[in-house]
Amino acid sequence: MHMLISFGRAYPGRSLLMLVSLLLAGVAEGIGLTTLLPMLSVALGENSNSGLAKQVVDALVSVGLEPTVGTMLLVIVIGMTLSSLLILLANRQVGYAVAHVATDLRLALIRALMGSRWEYYLRQSTGRLANAIASEAFRAATGYEHGANVLALAMQAVVYAVIALLVSWQASAVMLLLGTVLLLALQWLVQTARRAGKKQTRLMSSLLSYLTDVLGSVKPLKAMARQDVADSLLREQNHKLNKAMQREVLSREALKALQGPMLAILAAGGLYVALVVWHLQLSSVMVLTFLLVRVLSLLHKAQQRYHRMAAQESAYLALRETIRQAEEQAESLGGGQTPQLEQGIRFEQVTFSYAERDVLNNVDLTLPAGSFTSLIGPSGAGKTTFLDLLCALLTPQSGRILVDGVPLEALDRRQWRRLIGYVPQETLLLHDTILANVTLGDPELTTDDAERALRQAGAWDFIAPLPEGMLTLVGERGGRFSGGQRQRIIIARALAHNPRLLILDEATSALDPEAEAAISHTLKALTPGLTIVAVSHRPALIDIADQVYRLNEGRLTPVKSEKAACRT
Repeated sequence: MHMLISFGRAYPGRSLLMLVSLLLAGVAEGIGLTTLLPMLSVALGENSNSGLAKQVVDALVSVGLEPTVGTMLLVIVIGMTLSSLLILLANRQVGYAVAHVATDLRLALIRALMGSRWEYYLRQSTGRLANAIASEAFRAATGYEHGANVLALAMQAVVYAVIALLVSWQASAVMLLLGTVLLLALQWLVQTARRAGKKQTRLMSSLLSYLTDVLGSVKPLKAMARQDVADSLLREQNHKLNKAMQREVLSREALKALQGPMLAILAAGGLYVALVVWHLQLSSVMVLTFLLVRVLSLLHKAQQRYHRMAAQESAYLALRETIRQAEEQAESLGGGQTPQLEQGIRFEQVTFSYAERDVLNNVDLTLPAGSFTSLIGPSGAGKTTFLDLLCALLTPQSGRILVDGVPLEALDRRQWRRLIGYVPQETLLLHDTILANVTLGDPELTTDDAERALRQAGAWDFIAPLPEGMLTLVGERGGRFSGGQRQRIIIARALAHNPRLLILDEATSALDPEAEAAISHTLKALTPGLTIVAVSHRPALIDIADQVYRLNEGRLTPVKSEKAACRT
């Protein structure tokens, strides 16, 4: 019940109201059921020698009610109705909690991941994270619902058991003991479901990780007629997942199948012992049989729910573990100083390495405010690492980075990044409107901000004539627009929040020379009001730069001529 305890701590108000409602429902149902024995005694014309029956009759008389069959039936109906209403209230709280559980877990994971160190985030599988956010969060919420139902059924069973003990504690104790033994005997099926659930969680994470990679490589796989290889690997993983799911289903159905005969044997045995061995009155036997069968039936249902909760619990535990790991890898918030970027950025003896390979080795560089700097070099030389250091995604292992003379670690890291506009190589657009792609739903950005950014990026000329303007849907991955148009929308996204520093990471590599030249001149026009740093191998961005540097073997050297830059 670890999952229920955790959710109880997360939602104390709703959990307390649920428990109180279930408790009151049990009390109300119990009060109604206590009249069952005296009612049957009256109906059968017996002189009941049960202490419980006499106490119930005395209680009815004390409140001015005549202990007739009709009166006692009314008490039973009122008690059951009130119990049902209270259980509905409890289930309503469960419904509210279930609706929030999946959302809260997803948001907790996303916040933890977004706040984690960049090195940690890069090691995470996209498919695994997608599985955690979509599948595991849903399974965890479903598990909570089953767990809450276990509590409700258990409380109802306790009420029936207490009344049964009041009718005949000897017979009830024996029956309850035997019923408990049988339930424990079936517990191995619950453990089977728990193991199957853990295997499902592990296999589903692995499958989605692999599937994400395959779907991202469909074109080259089909071009080389290699899709059969991916198909065979996916088929094997699906086969393993199916086996785990089959074990869970078989254990659940076996639990249901075995519980029925056991319940019948216990009911028949109890009826025989009560009538033949203990010679109880028929009314007592009928009530006792009804109560004990009801208790065992509720316990069996609770066990079935617990079985299903056990199968889902692994998803919750795996999700919580992922959140915990991400939270442990939370990045530093930096210092408290507010950045401005009015003078420039300075790299002083900056060194960074991966394992034993130096990517940057004692790099010195000045990026004046309002300048356009291009960085060139062979693939793998460390250009992207340089940009990651500039964004404070990575931290130098030695040396320091200064912004207006202030060390970067002394600045508020989030405020520093708010001064940055980043344009990646991939022109990934959301399947949404142009406006949504530019603002990304930021409530601080208005349509005026989006229009300004689109004008700055040179995109307004082809957006303004559209019938729906900025409300035009861009299509899947921006397919309604050309590569150059998509790139301009991406640049507008980077400019929408009025950054002071614009970073271009191979931002024009997928464009034809004409589109690249047009965008390059658009970008140059943004200086000196904006500081621009571009990583590129393309002549267009190198020709317009105020300064060009080549990064190779950890060393940063200035390129003195445009021809030399173009040759690299």
